[in-house]
Amino acid sequence: MSKRHSQKYKIDRRMGENLWGRPKSPVNSRSYGPGQHGQRRKSKVSDFGLQLRAKQKLKGYYGNITEKQFRRTFDEASRRKGNAAENLIGLLESRLDALVYRAKFVPTVFAARQFVNHGHVLVNGKRVNIASYRCKVGDVVEVRERSRSMALVLEALESAERDIPDYIDLDAKAMKVTFVRIPEFAEVPYPVQMEPSLVVEFYSS
Repeated sequence: MSKRHSQKYKIDRRMGENLWGRPKSPVNSRSYGPGQHGQRRKSKVSDFGLQLRAKQKLKGYYGNITEKQFRRTFDEASRRKGNAAENLIGLLESRLDALVYRAKFVPTVFAARQFVNHGHVLVNGKRVNIASYRCKVGDVVEVRERSRSMALVLEALESAERDIPDYIDLDAKAMKVTFVRIPEFAEVPYPVQMEPSLVVEFYSS
């Protein structure tokens, strides 16, 4: 299993945006980029640069997705019927760690991956410990009974930091969520503007 070693919020400063809308983001206090040249005036970005930035931002948002995983997801999105950008978002939001994050069982996307990997999650009553596991419409994801008293889970569920999107149906008391439908891009509650169409252009060029 590959592991992301870079600091969790470093991408925020690199992009100059608070990707997850968190109070802890360093962008809240230092909106310029990292390093000794971070405060220099920004130069004009090429089309390729804009496409690369869009890809890095979307990939980074989902926490620990490697380039290989992300490219594989894009390739599948391209093979499917319909709009490749919409398909890409649908596939990313179908990931088990993404659903755990959207359900507010954990505070961050990074915690979601770890939470799944440590075996705290059941899908349709069976334990699944693969963060990239693709959920299907109608699947029920729940926190394993012995893990429901974890402070991490209780604090995340009570947090007002994020809203639960309409494409999942949460039973907070039972710590259970149903994947109602694959979302359209416009439905996904990104705190910052994502541009999946530029990601498609990046890989298609």
